[in-house]
Amino acid sequence: MTAENWTRVSEFILLSFSSLPTEIQSLLFLTFLTIYLVTLMGNSLIILVTLADPMLHSPMYFFLRNLSFLEIGFNLVIVPKMLGTLIAQDTTISFTGCAAQMYFFFFFGVAECFLLATMAYDRYVAICSPLHYPILMNQRTRAKLAAASWFPGFPVATIQTTWLFSFPFCATNKVNHFFCDSPPVLRLVCADTARFEIYAIVGTILVVMIPCLLILCSYTRIAAAILKIPSAKGKHKAFSTCSSHLLVVSLFYVSSSLTYFRPKSNNSPESKKLLSLSYTVVTPMLNPIIYSLRNNEVKNALSRTFHKALALRSHIL
Repeated sequence: MTAENWTRVSEFILLSFSSLPTEIQSLLFLTFLTIYLVTLMGNSLIILVTLADPMLHSPMYFFLRNLSFLEIGFNLVIVPKMLGTLIAQDTTISFTGCAAQMYFFFFFGVAECFLLATMAYDRYVAICSPLHYPILMNQRTRAKLAAASWFPGFPVATIQTTWLFSFPFCATNKVNHFFCDSPPVLRLVCADTARFEIYAIVGTILVVMIPCLLILCSYTRIAAAILKIPSAKGKHKAFSTCSSHLLVVSLFYVSSSLTYFRPKSNNSPESKKLLSLSYTVVTPMLNPIIYSLRNNEVKNALSRTFHKALALRSHIL
């Protein structure tokens, strides 16, 4: 297509779930709004409790606090606009807004991959070197590890978003998704995107596989260490400190891998939307629930915080 036939796109239209009947869209709105509020409250509560309770000032809960910050950011980037498309039929998003949404989606997604790997390393040190754990995972080290987890999101998001939005777009501006993800936006480009697609595939594989291999390596060593523990009670205690993280990792990696690594022939837009919902909307809600229900320290801290709040309220009244 010649330059004269290129159309300058100033906004995009998110098709979202517009093909569904209005009644179902209203039901989806109520469902996603409930999930959104639970996600914000759950992750905010995790942040507040791990900051307020001195018993939760260990490296494990420092990284959990980072994960909750990340999940809140992830939700704020995607869900409010999706709710708007469902209830107000506000399906338009500006060119800049679409680019910004994609940028922060990549940033938070990459950061979560590396943060989950960092949390696996923390569990490895705690179980395999318990005596040296306070020294190895001191305040400075965990701050550096957290920064190293967040940093890869910046170059990945900057390169991929800037490159994609530098392409010319065709007359159509309808994005067949509920947010500005790379594949549906890429379909609107009227230029040769072969090099970009190779970069995107290689980048996605590296971003997913490097943390995944680090997680597998950490848990292989953890499993070997747990098997050497003589008592069944000791084994159970060691495994229980990892079970919540393992469940969160499984939810995130299974859903995201099914979304981005399925063959194109088996990856219809509707199925991709459903899979995308699992790691953009559902998983951020489940993370604080998993860590609350499966972790006695967090449950006890929540109970202490609740009783302190009640006592303070009674004192004020």
